[in-house]
Amino acid sequence: MSKPADLGSVKIGSYLLIDGEPCKVVEYDKSKPGKHGSAKARVVGVGLFDHVKRSIVSPVSANVEIPLVEKNGAQIISISSDNLQIMDLETFEILELPIPKDDELKGKIATGVEVEYWRVLGKDKLMKIKGK
Repeated sequence: MSKPADLGSVKIGSYLLIDGEPCKVVEYDKSKPGKHGSAKARVVGVGLFDHVKRSIVSPVSANVEIPLVEKNGAQIISISSDNLQIMDLETFEILELPIPKDDELKGKIATGVEVEYWRVLGKDKLMKIKGK
């Protein structure tokens, strides 16, 4: 799910849909309005799931989509070679997520540990280990 907003309201650190992929905004440059045109914004974002840099250049008044980020708590149930099984702490739903490539997170993964995962546009991603 996403909500509409204008490009002028986007800030660094917020989230934005660029080419249909949810991205975290890492750069935002705005040019002044010219004699015959409106102000333009150049936004660079890094994909939440694939870590690819994407950019968009548009008038500040252009409509963009802001993805709704759902932050949930879960507990790790089991660990396989490349996947984790986690159980949501509110709905008791069992999810399978890939093991994160981040070495800091990978070192703290163990059965029974509480984690935070994000659900964005129907995709899930392990974001952090709670309490460590």
